[in-house]
Amino acid sequence: MKEKRINPRKVSAFKDFACVVPVLIFLAIFTYYPIVELVRISFTDWNLLKDTWQYVGFKNWEWLFNGSGTKYLWNSLRVTVLYSIGELTITIVGGMIFALIFNRMNKAFAAMRAIIFMPKYVAMSSAAVVFLWILNTDTGILNYFLSLVGIDPVDWLGNRNTALISVLMLTGWRCIGYGMMIYLSAMMGISTDYYEAASLDGANSVQKFFKITLPMLSPTTLFLFVTTFISSMKVFQSVDILTQGGPYRSTEVFVYNIYRYAMVDFRMDRASTVAIFFFVLLLLVTVATMKISKGNVTYDS
Repeated sequence: MKEKRINPRKVSAFKDFACVVPVLIFLAIFTYYPIVELVRISFTDWNLLKDTWQYVGFKNWEWLFNGSGTKYLWNSLRVTVLYSIGELTITIVGGMIFALIFNRMNKAFAAMRAIIFMPKYVAMSSAAVVFLWILNTDTGILNYFLSLVGIDPVDWLGNRNTALISVLMLTGWRCIGYGMMIYLSAMMGISTDYYEAASLDGANSVQKFFKITLPMLSPTTLFLFVTTFISSMKVFQSVDILTQGGPYRSTEVFVYNIYRYAMVDFRMDRASTVAIFFFVLLLLVTVATMKISKGNVTYDS
């Protein structure tokens, strides 16, 4: 009777799968199960103050899209989009401009790059507390400098027209150095042969930037766009410390809106409903971004 030989490939595949199983279990417990629970809670009437709940079908979804929650939903969506546009502009456009300025390999420029990048390592909570002082109407250093040139004090955090701009000041201070360093590392990977060939053809610096540098940086730009967009849509801590979503909900971003429903109104059902809508929205925008950019990104270096 012949012995069955064990296929080494099958053994190797089984070992590989066995190594992945703990990760799958971890994801199932801490990621996918909470999402399923979130969906279930969105179909209930769960108020933490009453500590009772029951299934109510699509009542919460009707409240969100055709009830009192609609105006707050669109307001938080509008504020979040404005904030995301601001952070994307600062990180991508500002980061590229700073990368072009500081693209010099000497000690002086290395020190300046380190100074600009350093705020990324400062905890958001600590940075936000410092900006509370900087942006203070009466004793803030920013209004002090404005007074030196004859400009009246500005209520940066208490005025609905300047509150979101104030939050973006903090964001820009922390993020622009990150964008600069990412672009700098990508620029160093571009072969000098392209620039030498362009110089032989008579191209100037502007033409080299738009015809060589910018297309070659498209994968980096896509990376920064997707990661920055996702992080900007999830902004919470800076808003919570600086403005608490005010004044008049002018800085109430999506995540803070969810927090308000869950931890201020104690309506876990409504918070879950808004969170699911937010998750689906992020997923759709990310997928659309990847599809649209597929034909516009150059991966040749």
